[in-house]
This record gives sequence, structure tokens and C-alpha cells, in this order.
Amino acid sequence: MRVKFGDLTKYEKARLIGARALQLSMGAPPLIKVPKGTIGAVSLAKAEFDRKVIPLQVIRAS
Repeated sequence: MRVKFGDLTKYEKARLIGARALQLSMGAPPLIKVPKGTIGAVSLAKAEFDRKVIPLQVIRAS
């Protein structure tokens, strides 16, 4: 079962942001224009999450 963006638990949100931050730290290109004052992959991943452009999805076992 795929999960809609607004129905994520705090654990799923943390997992998505962490996985995306790892991708960014390993050299993946950011999907948004990097805001001024952004320090590190985690804050950039949070910004991508807030704009709903993270290229990951959550699939729950039913």
C-alpha cells in the first residue's frame, strides 16, 4: 500500500529525510535551488521534503 504524503508517520518522515540526506552527501544533485544559509545535507533534505520533491516513496506492508 502506497502512502500519501500527508499520511506519513514521524518515523517515515525521518527515514525519508535521512535517506535523502545520505544521497545528497554522497553527491546526488539537489532537486531544489539551494537556499542561502543551508548548511549540510540534512537541512537540504528537509527543505526538499517540505517542498514535496523528495524522489522516494513509502510502501507499507498491508
